[in-house]
Amino acid sequence: MEAVLSAAPQAVEQADVERLRRLLGDPGLAWLLERARQRMARGRALTGPVTLSHPDESQRRAVEGLLGRAPQAARSLTVRLDTVDLILRRSGAGRDGLAAAVVTLTGPVTLRAEARDEEARAWEEVYAPLGTLGAELADWAERIRKDGLVRRLARTPEAAGPLVAAAVRALRPLPVVPPTSRTTFAAQNLSGAHALDEGTPLAALVLSGLRSLTGFPDGAGAEWRRDAWASAGLLKDDLSSTVLSLNLRGNPSLDWMADAGEPVVLTLRSLTRDPQAPAVPATGTVHVCENPAVLSAAADTFGPACPPMVCLQGQPSAAALTLLRGLSSQGTRLRYHGDFDWGGVRIATALRRGVPWQPWRYTASHYRAAAARLGEAAQALTGSPAATPWDPALAVALAERGVRVEEEVVLDALLSDLERRGR
Repeated sequence: MEAVLSAAPQAVEQADVERLRRLLGDPGLAWLLERARQRMARGRALTGPVTLSHPDESQRRAVEGLLGRAPQAARSLTVRLDTVDLILRRSGAGRDGLAAAVVTLTGPVTLRAEARDEEARAWEEVYAPLGTLGAELADWAERIRKDGLVRRLARTPEAAGPLVAAAVRALRPLPVVPPTSRTTFAAQNLSGAHALDEGTPLAALVLSGLRSLTGFPDGAGAEWRRDAWASAGLLKDDLSSTVLSLNLRGNPSLDWMADAGEPVVLTLRSLTRDPQAPAVPATGTVHVCENPAVLSAAADTFGPACPPMVCLQGQPSAAALTLLRGLSSQGTRLRYHGDFDWGGVRIATALRRGVPWQPWRYTASHYRAAAARLGEAAQALTGSPAATPWDPALAVALAERGVRVEEEVVLDALLSDLERRGR
């Protein structure tokens, strides 16, 4: 069965079709569209020149209107297809390029069997380097073979081959420990310091892969992208990644703040510049929470007497992972509590991938007790369910009860634990 090239994946708005017709619908350009269709049918890229011998005046005028300049006077008329593609994309009339415009204006293009087989082989060669990635990226590699991401980022096998090869080179060393700047990583592993700059096809592909590697949740926006890169140890800089702590010690500044019982904002820079601080607490345990309100209440209630704490403030940042890995490697026990909802579960799971911890009132029995006390004030759970590997029964309980319990709701119980341990 012959393959058919249909229109672009997104529906083409009628206004865009009208603009395409104004640009390419002139009868004097019919030969140009037909040449493009022929190339597409042979599975060839729409680049390079096409030539029309003995053009008439209407065909010359049509090309002049498209290119914005008069073609050279000659017995033939030559137009570069990649120039037409660029005109369409820049004008906004054909954001998906010349191939999509040809299909929109003239109908689907049937690939010749030989070209179809050749193209299929070319794409298989493009995807071959994915097989060298580790097992943790196997599902991602299989998914991008099917979902068309690479084809959207690089329209042809010729362009996609170097893109996939570079993405594989970038993904193999991830996650980076200790974290480093994205530009430094790109300079050491890719074609240059700016290879992973925002907006490049390579950055989009690598970001997709590293999110699969680290389990970073879906989102959007510049801050979300920064945190997603940081989840694999690739940083915009070493100052924007921070973590909150209380009563950790190990250098003069930490000791001074612990004596005052005041929270501290630690930057990734400070943690990597002084890897020996913080030191292992005398208790051997650090309590970790998700929300700043818990740490703030502990500081207000106990001050310098509060056991050492760390607050993630949402998804674990590179600074948080660096701090907790350092403490754990020195023998510190980490006890974690977060919101009882699907988002909180995903944060806990992301932290568990980076560092070992034990639950701190964060099990199915604790959830059921807290949910029962809420009664009619309970808020419904939203989002997709997620596993709770530290206590599989917790995911079952969340699904059954269907209500969320924020950390602030159980604050008294958490403070009671801290008081006992502080003695």
